[in-house]
Amino acid sequence: MRKLGIDYGDARVGLAITDELGITAQGLETIHHNGNDKIVLKRLEEIINEYKVDTIVIGLPINMDGTKSERVDVTEKFIHKLKCKFNKIKIEEIDERLTTVAAHRTMNYLNINKNEKKNIVDTISAVYILETYMNKLKNSI
Repeated sequence: MRKLGIDYGDARVGLAITDELGITAQGLETIHHNGNDKIVLKRLEEIINEYKVDTIVIGLPINMDGTKSERVDVTEKFIHKLKCKFNKIKIEEIDERLTTVAAHRTMNYLNINKNEKKNIVDTISAVYILETYMNKLKNSI
């Protein structure tokens, strides 16, 4: 069974997925939804069925000082939709502080074209969210 990482945003949702053994995380895709969660939920359903996902890991945009940002409320509403639609799947929340910063550093290191960055930053952030979760699991053993 695989784990699916989600970087949820107003206009785009980045997705990452583990390999079957749960050892590595790879970027999967970015869903452009312009605020329509139905588009996201439909695509997630397809991915969950195709890859046999047993856990969804979603990033919570906590402020640097540990307080909740405005985005946390929006993300928590989306998490509620996930829990209603995918009630047999484990849903984990992960502090996503600095994942977007790390994603931009990675893209700069790789000399990614500025026009392409917008399309992949969320997917790379989702990889970092999923890796954070996987490291947390490893360290708790």
